[in-house]
Amino acid sequence: MPSHLSRRNVLLAGAAAGSALALSAAPAHAHGRPRRPFGRYGSPSARLTSTTLYVHPRGAGDFTGLQAAVDAATGTGRTLVIAPGVYRETVSVPADRTGMTWIGASEDPRDVVVVFDNAAGTPKPDGSGTYGTSGSATTTLRPDGFTARRITFANDWLRADHPGVSGTQAVAVKVMGDRSAFFDCRFLGHQDTLYADSASLDTVARQYFARCYAEGDVDFVFGRATAVFEDCDFRTLIRPDLTSAPFGFVFAPSTAVANPRGFLVTRSRISSEAPDGYYKLARPWVPSSDPTARPMLTVRDTHLGAGIDAVAPYTNMASGHPWQDQRFAEYRNTGPGAVVTVPANRPQLTPAQAAAHTRQAWLGDWRPQA
Repeated sequence: MPSHLSRRNVLLAGAAAGSALALSAAPAHAHGRPRRPFGRYGSPSARLTSTTLYVHPRGAGDFTGLQAAVDAATGTGRTLVIAPGVYRETVSVPADRTGMTWIGASEDPRDVVVVFDNAAGTPKPDGSGTYGTSGSATTTLRPDGFTARRITFANDWLRADHPGVSGTQAVAVKVMGDRSAFFDCRFLGHQDTLYADSASLDTVARQYFARCYAEGDVDFVFGRATAVFEDCDFRTLIRPDLTSAPFGFVFAPSTAVANPRGFLVTRSRISSEAPDGYYKLARPWVPSSDPTARPMLTVRDTHLGAGIDAVAPYTNMASGHPWQDQRFAEYRNTGPGAVVTVPANRPQLTPAQAAAHTRQAWLGDWRPQA
């Protein structure tokens, strides 16, 4: 079983290796051409477009950090090409950067890592209190039309390093914009890793995650967005601080009652480091800011590993909002965590109902470009 304290080193290993390769002066290939830190995506001297900016941690691009590049990328439709490396910083993208794209220049998302280590209970440097859940995010994405490709978004704050902190939520990325798409990305953390949200209670934010990987322990995919997770992998982690089940919960949607579509997980996989049955599939989050929320989650055509409690995969976050009153459903799932032993605990869609629980229905007229 992996050590909790070693996870930070595991997280950064791929990025460090990628960064070293990108900075190597030796030829990258047998034919002797020098390695290009931005791969096939041009360079500051050969831009793909006039709206493309290049980020490189050692100065080979326009900027060495992501926030500096975001600040300079005013207007719409800007592209950041990001060289391999570990970018230890918090990044906040304003809502007016619509249509922005981030591209990891490597073909491997492990090579481009955006990471920081704030938690909800971390004191702010100015003494004005703690960050809170939203403020803990390593990366906050507000604009509509945001796209990311082959990037790791991480929060490596560790409970073991801060035994006296009670606010252990530590967000890797908070996504708020409509038409936000992530292809071949990774989301790493522990509690509240991936916050799929919207800008306001009455705003619907459609989000699409394809071929992505997310890991964590408590509510590590959560929020009120209309989000589709297709061909994704979810991994639940060991909890050295706990000795009994449950260790945590994969999904915690907080869908507004007026929104007919919350989280849709399709053709995906859920695996675990933890003992069999030590994780719940989901619990509903009804936040104090939206006491009428009616969380929605559909998991279909997905392999649920033995880490999921097949007998009782859902539980309550608050007794006043039982999961049975929410919109939880499954369809044609497989694996030991999907075995139906108590039918009342595993609400299933009929084929006719499942026909309306699709990517096309969730995303409407938006077709993300792979």
